[in-house]
Amino acid sequence: MKKFSFILVALLAAFVFSACNNYETYSDQKEKERKAVKSFIQRNGIQEISESEFKQNGYVTDTAKNEYVYLNNSGVYMQIVRKGSGTPLQDGENATLYIRFLEMSILDTTYVIYNYDDPYDPDVMSISRSGNNYTASFTSGLMLECYSAQVPTGWLVPFNYIKVGPPSETEDIAKVRLIVPHTQGHTAAASEVVPFYYEITFQR
Repeated sequence: MKKFSFILVALLAAFVFSACNNYETYSDQKEKERKAVKSFIQRNGIQEISESEFKQNGYVTDTAKNEYVYLNNSGVYMQIVRKGSGTPLQDGENATLYIRFLEMSILDTTYVIYNYDDPYDPDVMSISRSGNNYTASFTSGLMLECYSAQVPTGWLVPFNYIKVGPPSETEDIAKVRLIVPHTQGHTAAASEVVPFYYEITFQR
């Protein structure tokens, strides 16, 4: 009996020790996220530019140089592939936008969800602007089905810089690439401390 009790205690101790070793603090998870983003940037030859450089360049990023601007307030990295057509969303305006995107986890570089190659089934977003603040929700599509109606805060960052009209003869619809930290992501990103990479087009 004593021998059995000793074995049981030893097994419990080993389990607790293993659990402690495998446990990650929030600080550990944030450090893993930081390293993953840094590795992703290096691996993909991304050239980081500052907000001041971005402003000097007329709020554009040079895709030939694979430039992304790092936005301090949000921690989002953004590349504007196309600024879009028409006009930006105006103060006090509400709009319905059609979204095509791909989403990739930066921690393990796996594509999670995407509708990028489906011309007939975009996600639909309702968005409004008040000053420089944007609020938005998904009304249909994969993001709504997989996560929630809440649009990731990181997705709203480009609206200060892009136009969201329909395509014209001279301009195509807006397209951006984003690296979104967990603090600016959807509910799963926030709870699991996972950064995501996105390619997104926005069309009224």
